[in-house]
Amino acid sequence: MKRKSYVISIFAFLLCFSSFIPSLFAQTEKEKLFATILLKDSLFWTAYNSCDIEKFKQFFTEDVEFYHDKGGITLGLENLAASLQKNLCSNDTFRLRREAVEGSVRVYPLQNSNVIYGAILSGEHVFYVLEKGKKERLDGLAKFTHLWILKDSVWKMSRILSYDHGPAPYKNKRKEIKLPNNILDQFVGKYKGPQSGTLIVQREQNLLVLLIKEKKYTLYPESGNLFFTKDRDLTFEFIKNEKKKVSKLLVRENGEIVEDAEFLK
Repeated sequence: MKRKSYVISIFAFLLCFSSFIPSLFAQTEKEKLFATILLKDSLFWTAYNSCDIEKFKQFFTEDVEFYHDKGGITLGLENLAASLQKNLCSNDTFRLRREAVEGSVRVYPLQNSNVIYGAILSGEHVFYVLEKGKKERLDGLAKFTHLWILKDSVWKMSRILSYDHGPAPYKNKRKEIKLPNNILDQFVGKYKGPQSGTLIVQREQNLLVLLIKEKKYTLYPESGNLFFTKDRDLTFEFIKNEKKKVSKLLVRENGEIVEDAEFLK
């Protein structure tokens, strides 16, 4: 009786294990697919960022179709490569660098009779502008959808959708410190700049605020004389003269000076 019960238990275990094998196999195949597509995608964008046109072309089918919500439709591999060369890679002083938004990229397998023939890659990415002699700056955010097709054991992109282009949200990486009110009060007053006209700095509780016409900026201290905003890459540096008195205010955007304002009173 015990032996019969033991045999039944073994049979039940084997039955459950055998039903688990296809699921495990499918999961392994998906993981392999994801790794393959993400690697291809990485190599493709490396070629794009470096303006390597010949390597860029290797990732597409001859009949590739590219749909852009701002630039229209581009049909065919040669037209796509020519567009990249003309619009992004013809000026040595200007480049774009693409970077995927972390956590946004997804891969979806395409199958026919349980055989994988393609994959859809989608997500969000940002673009940085690189101009010669200037600091790299964040330029825009967009969504993308790429159709990858497996043919003759080779993966290539067949259709590309690039859409929902807009400004990229600024991510502040600066660290705020606390300054006593007597230090903050040194910077309070009126300034005058050639670009903005009159600028007014005043203290509101334990922070400084800057008023330019109808705009108001809260200034967060990063050091004893350097302040920043949290929603844009703007910094405000108060400069002192040899008498240790504030003489001017330098405003920088993306690291470039955009205002040099003289302290009035």
